[in-house]
Amino acid sequence: MSSPGEIQACARRDFIRRTVKAAGAIAVTGATGLWLHDRQGPRAGANEKPVAFPDFSVPQAGRKMSIVTGSDRTRSLRRALEAVGGIGQFIKPGDRVVLKVNAAFASPAALGATTHPELVSAMTQLCLRAGAASVSVTDNPINDPASCFALTGIARAAESAGARVIVPAPGLFRPVTVPGARLIKNWPALFEPLRGATRLIGLAPVKDHHRSGASMTMKNWYGLLGGRRNVFHQDIHTIIYELAMMVRPTLVVLDGISTMQSNGPTGGSLEDLKATNTLIVSTDQVAADAFGATLLGKTAADLVFIAKAAAAGLGTSDYESLKPARDHVQGGPAA
Repeated sequence: MSSPGEIQACARRDFIRRTVKAAGAIAVTGATGLWLHDRQGPRAGANEKPVAFPDFSVPQAGRKMSIVTGSDRTRSLRRALEAVGGIGQFIKPGDRVVLKVNAAFASPAALGATTHPELVSAMTQLCLRAGAASVSVTDNPINDPASCFALTGIARAAESAGARVIVPAPGLFRPVTVPGARLIKNWPALFEPLRGATRLIGLAPVKDHHRSGASMTMKNWYGLLGGRRNVFHQDIHTIIYELAMMVRPTLVVLDGISTMQSNGPTGGSLEDLKATNTLIVSTDQVAADAFGATLLGKTAADLVFIAKAAAAGLGTSDYESLKPARDHVQGGPAA
């Protein structure tokens, strides 16, 4: 007779198999509608004047970072925010908050390729409790957007918690030029969901990436680009640090509860994942990524884009200089 643990493990494997099959079914049945989602993404109008993203940082909050270990995402997030002064340090009554998630792929959350819905739900609730007037969740996925937001569980988590999901559409893109950038010049970006927003929080998983070596908080802003953005893969380290020039967030949350150690950024198997049981919150996205590299068995020096961003004065690769608060939470299975 199988033990309870063996039964539970088998049930979990069966769940993942069924979920992945469901993903395939959604992809197949939705194929006839994929013409609505141009893989090249919306283009900027030729005669539109370039815009610039606002600076969403909160200078008075200071440069802060917290590192919490544990397998419960919701409790880890709350503890990590408490360690940097509490959500009230960053979200004030009346704020209009945008959560930039990674919803790039039509895959279930358990495979670690996208932002976990538990984080989306928890952050939405925390922002609303702090008095935020609204919370929106957005991204420009690589696969069909509706399928991505649905299958990852992000849409349901966001809406259940009181957030609005903004799926990309041609009218939401505007040409963006980043001063001093070599690549992001008059390039279409998902700008309209952030128009009028007062706070921007990035929620990203820690993942291996076959070109850049890692996909974390700075790479997460890639999902704001439209157009033929795949051309930037030829100079991946430059585009990542230019994205950090383009976006100055309020906070970043880096999810290393379960880290994709191989076959990134898409993964596709539980064997690609490792339980690293760590969650990082920081006002410095460079520092967050520098620490995140350690969860992949790397250092900041191994990732060129971190050095480029640090050299450009966008943050520090010496995360210990921020004297990060460290804590641990008990309980809660990683998923």
